[in-house]
Amino acid sequence: MKCKFVITIVVILLAANLYSQQRDYPLVSVPQTKDMNLPEGWILGGSNPHDYSAGVDLQESQSGFSSAYLKSISSKPVGFVTLMQTFKANNYRSQRIKLTAFLKTRFVSGGASLWMRINDAVGKPLAFDDMRERPFLGSMEWTSVDIVLDVPPMSDEIAFGFLLRGKGQVWIDNISVSMVGEDVPVTDILKTKTDVYSPKNLDFEE
Repeated sequence: MKCKFVITIVVILLAANLYSQQRDYPLVSVPQTKDMNLPEGWILGGSNPHDYSAGVDLQESQSGFSSAYLKSISSKPVGFVTLMQTFKANNYRSQRIKLTAFLKTRFVSGGASLWMRINDAVGKPLAFDDMRERPFLGSMEWTSVDIVLDVPPMSDEIAFGFLLRGKGQVWIDNISVSMVGEDVPVTDILKTKTDVYSPKNLDFEE
């Protein structure tokens, strides 16, 4: 009886953890129409994209003549919205890649960020970072941000984009994807932290 109880608790915890991860991934895609003014090649999605607008801004750019943006249009926006792309991982397998972009924000309340995810053939995330520990908040001028992930040999697809949670607006411009060496640390939030076998910094001098 005790064993069954323990197994039940473990299953519940695993399910809760899976739900916690999945709810932060783009869940709902929005049918694309010509009047949406979305940038070519980009898909609108998120957990609640209907509380937001997205498009191309011809008045704002980091360089050049335009940028893409996400903006809340509800007085109490729920969830998050993202503009995203996906592409096959064939050319990047067994490599470490860096996604770089410039972001600008205005009055962001819940967080704005760049994100990238590496999926296997059934859509399971193998590596992921959405800057959840370092989101952009408030108002910031154009700032360069990076995400670095390893692309495992079994990778099938790479998804990336930028997202907005809560009120405000975020712009993105000049995105690039490049391969980097192992000297560049990854930002993967799915990686297990290194086990610690002894205490450290006990005098707080490190």
